[in-house]
Amino acid sequence: MKLLRIGAFALAAVLCVLALASCGSGSKKPVILVVSFGTSYNDSREVTIGGIEKAIQAANPDKEVRRAFTSQIIIDKLKSRDNIEIDNVEEAFARLKKDGVKELIVQPTHVMSGYEYDDLMKVVNAEKSNFTSVKVGAPLLTSDADYDAVIAAITAATAEYDDGKTLITFMGHGTEHASNATYAKLQEKLTAAGKSNYCVGTVEAEPSLEDVIAAAKAGGYTRVVLEPLMVVAGDHANNDMAGDEEDSWKTVLQGEGFEVVPVLKGLGQIEAVQAVYVAHVAAAK
Repeated sequence: MKLLRIGAFALAAVLCVLALASCGSGSKKPVILVVSFGTSYNDSREVTIGGIEKAIQAANPDKEVRRAFTSQIIIDKLKSRDNIEIDNVEEAFARLKKDGVKELIVQPTHVMSGYEYDDLMKVVNAEKSNFTSVKVGAPLLTSDADYDAVIAAITAATAEYDDGKTLITFMGHGTEHASNATYAKLQEKLTAAGKSNYCVGTVEAEPSLEDVIAAAKAGGYTRVVLEPLMVVAGDHANNDMAGDEEDSWKTVLQGEGFEVVPVLKGLGQIEAVQAVYVAHVAAAK
């Protein structure tokens, strides 16, 4: 009888431990889900998206930082090419719920609140009832203070080219979304800050490469420095901007008689830009 009681007690203890392990296997720490478009350029991803995530983690040691991409094409390519598995937004939310996470901050690394941001917010709004707290941080260029901080960051990062003979050009993606006005506002603020030798262009919208060429000629510049106004130096930066094809920005500008210096450095690897994202996490609402 005594042995039976001991056996029953031991069994109950084991079941209790297993139950606790099962309940505690998921993450109960608050989570910061950093959502990026993504890139298949591994080196750039490490120092840009990875750099932002590390900066956010360093500023929030009491929280867990997780990653999600919005581009399924990139997710699939990384899986098939490199066996790297990255959640899309829906998968990330499913994992959060499975792990029992209740407090969540979603921080997009999008430069502006365009279509990708709109799609992200649809998922967030559909899922927020599954959490006790869901906050969302702003994209990079949202407030006037953001513009000022980014202008200070990119002009400091390119100061070595600021010789009065060089048009320092940042190439954005461009979009049909109303948020494309972000590029014009950035240009206006650069000019107002006395940085008339800085130019903003886009691959797929306005201002265009033709606008960049016109600015270079009007300013009498002999050299054009090209950098991406994108978080990563990915496909657009390596091909549309700095590629050797006849329609790349580099080739076209060279054909116009300019010395061209492509700089394959994404915004995400600039520490002062990372700091803007950290501040947006802190201000998330």
